[in-house]
Amino acid sequence: MGYSLWNDRIVADNEVVVDKEDRGYQFGDGVYEVVKVYNGQLFTLEEHVERFYASAEKIKITIPYTKDKLYTLLHQLVEANEINTGHIYFQITRGACPRNHIFPGDDVVPVLTGNAKENPRPVANFENGVKTTFVEDIRWLRCDIKSLNLLGAVLAKQEAHEKGCYEAILHRGETVTEGSSSNIYGVKDGVLYTHPADNFILNGITRQVILKCAEEIGLPVKEEAFTKEQLLAMDEVIVSSTTSEVTPVIDIDGTAIGGGKPGEWTRKLQAQFDTKIPQPIQA
Repeated sequence: MGYSLWNDRIVADNEVVVDKEDRGYQFGDGVYEVVKVYNGQLFTLEEHVERFYASAEKIKITIPYTKDKLYTLLHQLVEANEINTGHIYFQITRGACPRNHIFPGDDVVPVLTGNAKENPRPVANFENGVKTTFVEDIRWLRCDIKSLNLLGAVLAKQEAHEKGCYEAILHRGETVTEGSSSNIYGVKDGVLYTHPADNFILNGITRQVILKCAEEIGLPVKEEAFTKEQLLAMDEVIVSSTTSEVTPVIDIDGTAIGGGKPGEWTRKLQAQFDTKIPQPIQA
């Protein structure tokens, strides 16, 4: 039996109860985060928690726990489930109350839940690269908020899956934004391009790590929008997320990228990213 986070406690999975009128269930009224665990340690936890609180503030949810309390609970969640390599998921909703589009009063307490899973790094994807497909970006205009409202992303990911692809590359008109659950980058003539961190994309924590890695290896970065045509002409294309890390794209809708093989800068970014991963704690 596994263990879950439920408000301010770590409990057995079967003890968690979600009210049928929880606003997360009825409206998607909440925010979430996913944090990678390497060697039993939470990677970039502070950055994820900061974004969690920022997303909650943007939709006017007041988290009823301090950041220090949340850090403690998330560490306890990892320890209780004995996670070595995997990830944790946690979310907060506005709480449970009779269904009404208008926010409830201050007497309704937000509901915090979370779980942990052991899963290996997708090494084959890192080594061989993945196939992707273009899908029109039909999501709302506040993609900077890590909201529970993910139906647009789910539909895009399903379309990619049905085409035998790893990821959907989203675009608004001809402008590429990000993936259905990732950020997108292209390398052209020794420069890394990625969409600016505005309301059209989520400023991924892994994205922020990758931009630091690029600086460290001498790869110039331009945060500017690019088109589908420009992406297809890139020397290298990469997708990134908490679980995808630095994953090379070798095909977009049948067009080979970089001759169908991961490129030199991608390999350098992967190697630099690996230096950031927490190592086992020595006994």
